[in-house]
Amino acid sequence: MLPSIFNFVLLFFLLNPMDRPEKSKIIGHDGVVQKSDSNSVTVKIISESACSACHAEGLCSLSGREEKIVEVSGYYNVAPGDNVTVLMKQSNGFRAVFLGYVLPLILLISVMIILSSISDSELITGIGAIASLIPYYFIIWLFRKRISKKFTFTIKA
Repeated sequence: MLPSIFNFVLLFFLLNPMDRPEKSKIIGHDGVVQKSDSNSVTVKIISESACSACHAEGLCSLSGREEKIVEVSGYYNVAPGDNVTVLMKQSNGFRAVFLGYVLPLILLISVMIILSSISDSELITGIGAIASLIPYYFIIWLFRKRISKKFTFTIKA
């Protein structure tokens, strides 16, 4: 059963029809230019949770605002302080979710199933499953430059 789920996930994400240019959708986030030069533009995006619009935001500990810094390659005619929109293909978002969440989850569950069939100790199974993520994220870290080339951002002023 596990290989068929794995094949489905791979086919869904690798052969996703949203990768075709005519059907690709664009994701946009508003931000403020922090730095601009001839090679790249650095934009600060303030990501807000759905709670941030609530009138009780100050009283609740669940509300959250997070600043993200995005570096966009290329020359754009913008200056620090300008409001811009950072754009990305939706298919890149799916690729990021797949690499960051789906693939590690599949690895974790697979290793847990294998270790639980080999060992009777739940402690060994749990630690082994979590430890299996260390080489995965190390490999992602090693290939970070190659992976980052696949994620392209553009700016709309």
